[in-house]
Amino acid sequence: MISPHGSENLNPLIVESSEEKESLIKASESMEKVVVSSAAAGNLVMLGAGYFNPLTGFMNKDDVLGVANNMKTSNGLFWPTPVMNLVKDEANFQPGQKIALLDPNCDNALIAIQTVEKVEILSDDELDNVIQQTFGTKDKEHPGVQTLYGQGNILISGDVKVLNYSYFDKDFPSTFRTAVQIRKSIKENNWSNVVAFQTRNPMHRAHEELCRMAAEQVSADGILIHMLLGKLKPGDIPADVRDQAIRTMVEHYFPANFVMITGYGFDMLYAGPREALLHAVFRQNCGCNHLIVGRDHAGVGDYYGAFDAQDIFDELPDGSLKIQIFKADHTAYSKKLNKVVMMRDVDDHTKDDFVLLSGTKVREMLSKGESLPKEFARPEVAKVLMDHYMANE
Repeated sequence: MISPHGSENLNPLIVESSEEKESLIKASESMEKVVVSSAAAGNLVMLGAGYFNPLTGFMNKDDVLGVANNMKTSNGLFWPTPVMNLVKDEANFQPGQKIALLDPNCDNALIAIQTVEKVEILSDDELDNVIQQTFGTKDKEHPGVQTLYGQGNILISGDVKVLNYSYFDKDFPSTFRTAVQIRKSIKENNWSNVVAFQTRNPMHRAHEELCRMAAEQVSADGILIHMLLGKLKPGDIPADVRDQAIRTMVEHYFPANFVMITGYGFDMLYAGPREALLHAVFRQNCGCNHLIVGRDHAGVGDYYGAFDAQDIFDELPDGSLKIQIFKADHTAYSKKLNKVVMMRDVDDHTKDDFVLLSGTKVREMLSKGESLPKEFARPEVAKVLMDHYMANE
């Protein structure tokens, strides 16, 4: 199996020992407490679950600036996006001090213990630079930019011990999986060449066929459909509905024991190319050999070019990542050929030859109880989505 990023073995930061966990919880009662942001709580889940291997905690300013500017930490590790614990309030902590981190998504329950390395201030110019380099814009209309600007500029760095997975394993018990669990399942399935598909949306016929095309072209013996379970922008389909829709599609239209449906606990960054690189890092940590990167992967609005998230992989120094990228064009149903195709492969087609629906149009049709074209969505999947929209009208 492909090795994890940056180390020979996966090193999840979750506290496994019940004795150690109980001891830390008891000790936390006398610790200074910090309510972290939702984004930082998501970082803790990813650190605990092994997705952010080989990181051992939150980055200090040198690492944050190095990652923002050069995609490398101060010790030379390739990493595409800063992993930060930013707060707004004054933090008079001393190096070596242990602090209790509280989860805003679970009524401020204890989620981790952090050993403080440094408390540093990101100046306005430094924060602007981090945001510009990470997102390619400082426009506060961008949801990721808006979120990061709202977290504060006091940076608390240091190693962490994660005590739980926030709400993800409780709310999504059949879907949330750690990188450790996914690696174990891949091994149990005797898969040796796995292709991963990232999604924050339900999967329509084009996505379904894209997974098939990628699996066939890279000779994969397994597909990991890996969905984001954390916070999204307004208007996106809730995770539980998306989960049901994807499971319905796989049950009806894929062979048994070929697709693993899982999810991970993280808030969407909408950072386009940089987030595509992050997706590759934690799919490598999951044990996947390939990641499908499509048009405007992890993008939002018109902030990124259609293939920026693919092109950035070509600019990486050799050895940055071991996982391979499957570069996908937009897929759509061809009325001429009566099948789903990659649009780049049919240069004799015009726009009118495809069944194309915008997200807005899909939501409008579903909210009116109108059936989606069978060329666009499987009827079983469309019903799941329509039931959701009709129930919320």
